[in-house]
Amino acid sequence: MFLELRGLRSGYRQGTVLHGVDLALDRGQTLALLGRNGVGKSTLVMTVMGLVRATGGTMQLGGADLTGRRPHEIARAGAALVPQGRRIWPTLTVQDHLELTARAAGKNKGAPGRWTRDALFELLPGLAGRRRHLAGLLSGGEQQMLAIARALVTDPALILMDEPSEGLAPLVVDQIGGVIRELAAGGVAILLVEQDLHLAFDVAQEIAVMAKGVIVHRCATDAFRRDPATAGRLLGVEA
Repeated sequence: MFLELRGLRSGYRQGTVLHGVDLALDRGQTLALLGRNGVGKSTLVMTVMGLVRATGGTMQLGGADLTGRRPHEIARAGAALVPQGRRIWPTLTVQDHLELTARAAGKNKGAPGRWTRDALFELLPGLAGRRRHLAGLLSGGEQQMLAIARALVTDPALILMDEPSEGLAPLVVDQIGGVIRELAAGGVAILLVEQDLHLAFDVAQEIAVMAKGVIVHRCATDAFRRDPATAGRLLGVEA
């Protein structure tokens, strides 16, 4: 497995949020992480990126132990985050975002990686004509595409996506689904935290459900869809 979490624990000053998460993800696999609000999904992706300190357990990425590593070290090992709420810099242009992120990742040295500016604009054509626009003036969908492009410019092998469909129109959500499928087809591992079941079912090969800081259920997406009783018990919704 490319990403392996074993007994991962973390939290904040108020207390522990993750109580021993075991999770594995392979290259080219998309795993949708579902769960009710407040169960620790966002804390998990923040912990994997080193933005929340792990207090127990281990994290391995591509066989390298990243437990306790800083965010920039984890990023350079091949992980990237598309955060909830996008967190773009509103006073910088689209092009500024890509250039600054590439520079921080060391991509301005040596041969260019797979995700050059031209390759990103081909994958996300809506950004091509906005390259000189301030990010704060973009639509919500364009800002989300920029957040994805900013992650990709580091040439990650693992992408953590936290609620990428949040607040977006169905057409834009469909476009994001297409991007996720294309990335996975290219061998990128994707951990998708998502409330939109339609998107999760559309792109993920497997579903994992979190409750109270642990993974309580995991199965193939088709099996989850055929078991609405389980979905209702774990999520409180009809799948």
